[in-house]
Amino acid sequence: MLTRIDHIGIACFDLDATVEFYRATYGFEVHHSEINEEQGVREAMLRINGTDDGAASYLQLLQPIREDSPVGKWLAKNGEGVHHIAFGTADVDADSEGIRDKGVRVLYDKPRRGSMDSRITFLHPKDCHGVLTEIVTAASAQAPGDSSGH
Repeated sequence: MLTRIDHIGIACFDLDATVEFYRATYGFEVHHSEINEEQGVREAMLRINGTDDGAASYLQLLQPIREDSPVGKWLAKNGEGVHHIAFGTADVDADSEGIRDKGVRVLYDKPRRGSMDSRITFLHPKDCHGVLTEIVTAASAQAPGDSSGH
């Protein structure tokens, strides 16, 4: 069951300048940053608030490190802005299968590693009214020592 908005992903050309805008304008601070080679992005997670399930909601700022990455291609086509919305769940495997059973295309056969050691998958935007949708199980929701979710 999807429990919360985990984050909203925002594609940007200059991560440092975008982080500074959100810090100076709204007071949001970087909670976590990393380079995700598999996804081809440098990212910063700005924590907005805690949630009832013990997790949090974030803005995820994404700067491509390669032009051929999904975010790089998206930026070239669309420019800066909202890239995707992510919903949190305690079980990305079960929820993605349940959604797949309803006829929505799930982009990964098996969930992959996401920010902060989360497990993620994406839903095809054409099946979600034009919105690229991510489903996330936070590392804190996984069994201890289990980064695979199994």
